[in-house]
Amino acid sequence: MAAVFILYFINRLTNTLCLVREIPEERQDKVFRFINVSILILLISSFVEISFTV
Repeated sequence: MAAVFILYFINRLTNTLCLVREIPEERQDKVFRFINVSILILLISSFVEISFTV
């Protein structure tokens, strides 16, 4: 459940970044995809680390 909140919050921050930096619509998809994939990798690696530590 926490992962969903984190992804939602990061997407809101990314949207704000795109608006403030005036990133064109064509590039926004790439920015969102890159940030979402990066956060997903961090969440999965944290889950795996916690799982194997316990």
